[in-house]
Formats: sequence, structure tokens, C-alpha cells
Amino acid sequence: MLSYYYTVKPNGSDQIIIQKSRFIGYVRRVETEEDAQKFIQEIKKKHYDATHNCSAYIIGEHDEIQKANDDGEPSGTAGVPILEVLKKQNLKDTAVVVTRYFGGIKLGAGGLIRAYGSTTSQAIKTTGVVKRQLMKGFSITIDYSLLGKLENVIRNSEHILETINYLENVEFIIYVKDGDEEKFKEWIIDLTNGQAQISELVSKYVETDVKDSSPE
Repeated sequence: MLSYYYTVKPNGSDQIIIQKSRFIGYVRRVETEEDAQKFIQEIKKKHYDATHNCSAYIIGEHDEIQKANDDGEPSGTAGVPILEVLKKQNLKDTAVVVTRYFGGIKLGAGGLIRAYGSTTSQAIKTTGVVKRQLMKGFSITIDYSLLGKLENVIRNSEHILETINYLENVEFIIYVKDGDEEKFKEWIIDLTNGQAQISELVSKYVETDVKDSSPE
């Protein structure tokens, strides 16, 4: 499994007008090619009267599945530019459909490439990008007397505080970067003078927002 990767938030859209043509970009996170195809057909059905519904998607841990479709635009001027934006932004498990309503002015091959690329970039920016990082889960149980101290320190650390359960004792559910597990446990023992019960949970991908929509 990858230690981290970038993808989009579940879905979003945006549009731009270029030389009177309306370009609407739709973005969705997908995990399978079937999901991507369903999404594409959904947009085609929604915009059945559009001039074109061009698409591209990239799926898999190592980008095993990459597809692009020009849907009637000149070859290489729509689907490929969409796909290239996904690749340039290092996005995984992402599908994009760009719907075009022709405005009467031909853009030429270069203009189409720029238009589909720009629409894709704008739609991704509006939707938002997340970093999914593989992290190890921990359950930390403490007495209420340690609640304020521990909560404050954890919230100001690099670790992800997912939940606080207020039971007979206080339980923190915390996620830690892969590889930092032993250091984290030692840190908790030191903070609580050995008064915390520490249990390991399963690892999972934890999402954090990426402010810059073009992650390196």
C-alpha cells in the first residue's frame, strides 16, 4: 500500500465560457472502472443535448487504468488534455467529464486543448484535493484528570485526533503516521507518566485537505 496519495473530494463541478462555448467540468472520486463509466453515463444522460461530453479517468495504486475519450472532438484535443491535468496534479482514483455546448466559434486544435485543460483544472480546484495518508490507529484511555493536558498537546501535534469518547474514562482515537508508532507510544507514556492504556487499532487512510490544488 502507498504511504500516501492525492485524490479529489467526493465530487464537484465548475464551468467557464470560452469564445461563447460553455464548458462544464464534473469531477468525481472513483475506485473502479465501472464507477468511472457509470459517472460518465450519468453526465451524458444529464447533458444529452450537449455538443460533446468528453472524459478521462485514472484509477489504481500505480495508475494502472488510464482512459481518455474525445467524444467527437478532433482526436487528442479533449480527453487527453483532461487526462494530462490529472497526471500533472498526481491525482489517483479520479474521473472527469467536461461537457461542451458549442457557441458558434471554432477554437482550433490548440484552443480546444487549452479549453478542456483549463476547465478540468478549474473544476478540480473548486472540488478540492485531499491527501490520503496511511496512518496507524491508537486508542488511548486516560483518567479525566489528564483530559485537558492531553487534548491540548495532541491537537497541537502532527497526529490526527479523530474522536474523544467520554465514558467511565476518556478514550482518544488518534491516528499516527506510518513508521512513527513506537515513538508515539513512548511520547504518550511520558506525557501521562505511564497512566494511559494504549491499544493499537487497524491502519487506514486518513484524509487532510490540500490548500494548493496542484500537489507535487
